[in-house]
Amino acid sequence: MWQAKIHVFLKKDILDPQGSAIRRILKNMGFDSVGNVRVGKNVVLTFDGDLPREEVEKQTDEICRKLLANPVIEDYRFEIEPAAEAGSR
Repeated sequence: MWQAKIHVFLKKDILDPQGSAIRRILKNMGFDSVGNVRVGKNVVLTFDGDLPREEVEKQTDEICRKLLANPVIEDYRFEIEPAAEAGSR
């Protein structure tokens, strides 16, 4: 079993209103050293069965491109690692 940890985030040139709001709040709380905040989303997929790692990478990339990320405004990256045992899900 494999697990894909996916991180989706806005491209650098795209305004991040959530990040800007959090940055303002942090400044108001006294955290003046925070210069920039970007907000994204994390998705974890667990692949059942005995797929080879290369196939899991291929499927994860396709899932990101077709469903999880908007390629016009978002980038993504992912890591593939062995999944924890089913009892610890």
